[in-house]
Amino acid sequence: MLDVRHLRHTFGAGPDAHAALDDLSFSVAAGELACVVGPSGCGKSTVLRAIAGLLAPGSGDVLLHGSPVRGVPADLAFVFQDYSRSLFPWLTVARNVEFPLRWRCARAERRDRAQRELERVGLPDVGARYPWQLSGGMQQRVAIARALATEPALLLMDEPFASVDAQTRFELEDLLRRVQRERGTTVLLVTHDIDESVYLADRVLVLTPAPARLLADLPVGLPEQRDQIATRESPAFVALRAEVARLLRTRSPGARSPSGGRSPTA
Repeated sequence: MLDVRHLRHTFGAGPDAHAALDDLSFSVAAGELACVVGPSGCGKSTVLRAIAGLLAPGSGDVLLHGSPVRGVPADLAFVFQDYSRSLFPWLTVARNVEFPLRWRCARAERRDRAQRELERVGLPDVGARYPWQLSGGMQQRVAIARALATEPALLLMDEPFASVDAQTRFELEDLLRRVQRERGTTVLLVTHDIDESVYLADRVLVLTPAPARLLADLPVGLPEQRDQIATRESPAFVALRAEVARLLRTRSPGARSPSGGRSPTA
């Protein structure tokens, strides 16, 4: 589905150059929900921009469905962290969700799809309201509905729940897992929150500090049905959370996971 191969990227040149990515490689299978976790400033968002075709990497390749990404793929959607800046405040909620469909389908179908996705994310009655009339959590649900309305094969999410309170974050995490399972959408989500990565993911991809390399690829192995309390208290969750924390503290690309996760060769 998605293959990231030997990505390297540097911002700037000379003494002010900043190396963001260094030989970063990983893959995500169709239907997987993978989380990328790493320290702040390690290049996580740079990876997403390269995958989305918003940034041409210095070297390496991004393949989607086996073809190189050149520009923004038609079957890709992106959910950003800052919902207040990703939604258009002058458009109603329904029109925001319809927006990416303007050149894809007729107006009646746009309306139907927008309403269907708003219902899917638990907002069936807010289509006529404006984003600024909604809470932060509701606005992020609208952003997710807009992304889903395009029926993407790959959904990229850049710390999508970082700007909401803890209870809303739990609700949005459960919403994402439910919708992802219903739709079979492939999801790659970036987060700095270790607990969130373990709770959400089928696999956790741990990055080194910048310039980012893949430190470990950890299968999660938790039950499909997850609960915010019971799952987080389970021995398997606690052990994997501790393993990710240990890996992030090592700051060593050669670290290996004692729990059996895969680490790349240098």
